[in-house]
Amino acid sequence: MSNDAATTAMPQQVDSPQPEPPAHGLGASLPAADTRAKSEGTFPYASDLWAEGLLWAALLRSPHPHARIVSVDTSAAREMPGVHAVITHEDVRGDGSYGRRIADRPVFAAETVRHHGEAIAAVAADHPDTARLAAAAIAVEYEVLEPVTDPEKAFAAEPLHPDGNLIRHIPLRYGDAEATGEVIVEGLYRIGRQDPAPIGAEAGLAVPRPDGGVELYVASTDPHTDRDLAAACFGLEPERVKVVVTGVPGATGDREDPGFQLPLGLLALRTGCPVKLTATREESFLGHAHRHPTLLRYRHHADAEGHLVKVEAQLLLDAGAYADSSSESLAAAVAFACGPYVVPHAHIEGWAVRTNNPPSGHVRGEGAMQVCAAYEAQMDKLAAKLGLDQTEIRLRNVLATGDILPTGQTVTCPAPVAELLHAVRDFPLPPLPKDSPEDDWLLPGGPEGAGEPGAVRRGVGYALGMVHMLGAEGTDEVSTATVRVQDGVATVICAAVETGSGFSTLARQIVQETLGVEDVRVAAVDTDQPPAGPAAHGRHTWVSGGAVERAAKMVRTQLLQPLAHKFGMSTELLQITDGKITSYDGVLSTTVTEAMDGKELWATAQCRPHPTEPLDESGQGDAFVGLAFCAIRAVVDVDIELGSVRVVEMAVAQDVGRILNPAQLATRIEAGVTQGVGAALTENLRTARGLIRHPDLTGYALPTALDAPDIRIVKLVEERDVVAPFGAKPASAAPVVTSPAAVASAVRAATGRPINRLPIRPQAAVAVPKP
Repeated sequence: MSNDAATTAMPQQVDSPQPEPPAHGLGASLPAADTRAKSEGTFPYASDLWAEGLLWAALLRSPHPHARIVSVDTSAAREMPGVHAVITHEDVRGDGSYGRRIADRPVFAAETVRHHGEAIAAVAADHPDTARLAAAAIAVEYEVLEPVTDPEKAFAAEPLHPDGNLIRHIPLRYGDAEATGEVIVEGLYRIGRQDPAPIGAEAGLAVPRPDGGVELYVASTDPHTDRDLAAACFGLEPERVKVVVTGVPGATGDREDPGFQLPLGLLALRTGCPVKLTATREESFLGHAHRHPTLLRYRHHADAEGHLVKVEAQLLLDAGAYADSSSESLAAAVAFACGPYVVPHAHIEGWAVRTNNPPSGHVRGEGAMQVCAAYEAQMDKLAAKLGLDQTEIRLRNVLATGDILPTGQTVTCPAPVAELLHAVRDFPLPPLPKDSPEDDWLLPGGPEGAGEPGAVRRGVGYALGMVHMLGAEGTDEVSTATVRVQDGVATVICAAVETGSGFSTLARQIVQETLGVEDVRVAAVDTDQPPAGPAAHGRHTWVSGGAVERAAKMVRTQLLQPLAHKFGMSTELLQITDGKITSYDGVLSTTVTEAMDGKELWATAQCRPHPTEPLDESGQGDAFVGLAFCAIRAVVDVDIELGSVRVVEMAVAQDVGRILNPAQLATRIEAGVTQGVGAALTENLRTARGLIRHPDLTGYALPTALDAPDIRIVKLVEERDVVAPFGAKPASAAPVVTSPAAVASAVRAATGRPINRLPIRPQAAVAVPKP
């Protein structure tokens, strides 16, 4: 992955020379505050936590994907020297279940095991090895049951859960159900199970409090929701449970599985001692949520000129054993099933079902990524059948501002889809590799690969993707922030967790720009602060950033009002630039420090975007606050004899609303593209009859730096969304959604094969010899 390529390509988004970017404030490439600590190895990750009198926790997990629990005997574990506590479902308060959206997942399995790795019991001991040995000593008698692993069979199978196997069904009806086109193409597509593979170990520390409560020190991305879940399971009032966010190394979804946080707190309450748990990589694969494996059936109708007439689709999401965020993922999949195209008629059926497969949940671009791979494959099929260029078929159908989605919602935000596609189409193609020994590493398969240059075919493919911003379907999006200034230092207090999205940096930039104070610090996050919501869908850039901006503007008014009153003018006639306050006529000129005169100024503000509504029984409704779009051109080299694929280059054009931090934006886009390349080629958490095969980073192939292609950010469209603070849009989800479809399109172009499954298997990329 080329950082230089991204940053040098960014100026191509404009037609005229731009001024030098500012040194601070919005528009500056301000580095993240924790950059040095992370690069030097001094960043305090959750796995580094320590406390006096620390105990260690371990979980016993089910080896079966589906079984009835006949008995659990913990006596051997309790009698082991060094063991302080053993807990099971009997120690959980309330109904013993939790869930961020639907409380259907037990902390510990009580009667039935529903997926491989489900927690049965937990142990606290004075040494981690003792805890693991004690957990292994717990004797569980299982009656093994036949697992339901095929989501299509879940409809007729015996209920796996008291709530049934069907989590949600959305039948979207738009336009005339009887409409047909002159040209019809069909396809069946399968998307695999991608793991978020969070950087660093999932870990936490629970510390009991003197008032009978507990403090949880975890790398949470949604601390207030985690606190409320924990309080219900502990049988405590929420104010007696405190979640302190610590050591978040990065997240592309829900960073921590609450299923390991909850036993941690229960053990601390039971023992009266601090308890620490560090999950192994295998436990992470077994416990936390993955991207929904999806089965998609499509039929596209078009007229003879290639204009879309109707889209029919059936979408089936495998939720695994529990609901988690499957309802929201399904809504996104159904709403975006036609892609960023104008479709007069649509008939979409979407289902999310429970199985005995590993749990699915929130992963960046959920729902939208799966359907993008399918509808873009359909557009390639239409182009081939009509004899049109890949880009021409898309340009004849692209969405624009003012068009209507199949959900009936009008696109009111900027939607420069055609402009994005033109940008990647017109960007120069990379040169062909030289046929010489020193360039053997350029072959698919890498150095020492078995490929031959004569078997390599180059392919070029395109994809258009779209994602929604913030929560959907009536989610109450709100965030609160406080800005305090004293002695030349500004402090931002906001419970928005920095997951790598850059919120902490953005908060500093907002205050620098608004108040002219260069030294800005962002306070650590805990649940004593007002809630800011989860770190997903770019919401902290919009909602939490908006709250910080409003609070900073309130402090600005407090700062300027005395001066304005003294000189007989309004505060609007004063400006703050580089720490100096000046009036429009030059009469007033002073510094922010002098104007503060030792005072402490502070203000608290909220930001709440306009409300949305749930999709109705026909899949209609204004369900989304806003949309973001992306166009990607992929160039691949494929060894058509071996089926190995090398992604040579990804050209990206994206509508970003406004560039708030150029370097950070480029990094977010590059990371999103690379994650999408992994989903396209290597990442698939494989299962056999519900059992996870190779739950480690040896069996699960993440793309490395050698696998990452050159990423050329050829255009960033800055057309501000007027309803968003700063006019900015989220950056990383759109390329995650779009890049797998672009890679698949390029492999289709190179091989002539249909490529209807992600990740792309080598056998699928082997060209069939002509008779």
